[in-house]
Amino acid sequence: MTDIKIRVNNKDVVTQAMPDTPLLYVLTNDVQLQGPKFGCGLAQCGACSVLMDGQEIRSCVTPIGTIGGKSITTLEGLPALYASQHKLANPPALHPLQQAFIDTQAPQCGYCASGMIIKGAELLAQNPHPTEQHIREAMDGHLCRCGTYPRIMSAIQKAAKSMQEAAL
Repeated sequence: MTDIKIRVNNKDVVTQAMPDTPLLYVLTNDVQLQGPKFGCGLAQCGACSVLMDGQEIRSCVTPIGTIGGKSITTLEGLPALYASQHKLANPPALHPLQQAFIDTQAPQCGYCASGMIIKGAELLAQNPHPTEQHIREAMDGHLCRCGTYPRIMSAIQKAAKSMQEAAL
């Protein structure tokens, strides 16, 4: 077993996990993060989603040995990522999408929320003016056990509007 160094939420982390260990297990067990969740273990539901160099990946099927040199952002790291993307001196307490999820009461059980927010943040970083169709296409493949899709849609739209207003 050798040390594997990864960067998570702008911090260097060293793990002694086997290279084929899923990233999700390192994030939850070794780094003690609560954002990404184990859902299906097959990259089908999105509960385990994180950003790798700004692109969503499913951490339940991504071997830790493939992460070298990449930057991982979890739900916990989104405010700092947002500050970096928008050249803010200090990160906000919450990413605008996290705040919008609270404001719209999007989560019910909350299990899917981390993955939904991760994917929504990726979308808003790539497309700050998404249409409803853009949001639907981006969120396809993220499952909500409680069926709060309309509130999730509203949260993403609210965050987009908030981010546009903040940019003025």
